[in-house]
Amino acid sequence: MKSLRGAKPTISPDLYPLTKAPRAPDWMTDEAKAEWKRIMPRLIAGRIITKSDLTGLENYCVAVGRVREIETLFKTSGLDKVLFGMQNRAMQTARQLAAEYGLSPVSRTRLGGAGTDDDDSDNPLMVR
Repeated sequence: MKSLRGAKPTISPDLYPLTKAPRAPDWMTDEAKAEWKRIMPRLIAGRIITKSDLTGLENYCVAVGRVREIETLFKTSGLDKVLFGMQNRAMQTARQLAAEYGLSPVSRTRLGGAGTDDDDSDNPLMVR
């Protein structure tokens, strides 16, 4: 069955990647800054991120930070239904933005981390 959205393009290293990780913006929460520091080394090493991508990356980190902050609030408040909706939307946003930058297993596979098709095996169970 063919997807109605079409095939996603293959992610590849950029021609003008950042070579050094910029500091997390001062306005970010501690949780968002922690995510920035966690993912930035891999994005720099993979030559994936450019200066023009930083706003999207900021949004991703803010969404992840918000999910963590809401999880903390779950423990201390009685607003479970309201907080669940907020957290769910933040999780969806973070997941979508993570895919944009190769931060999920599927998007890393598109980036080229899944190996090669060099195997000449006749194994019918081999998934390609």
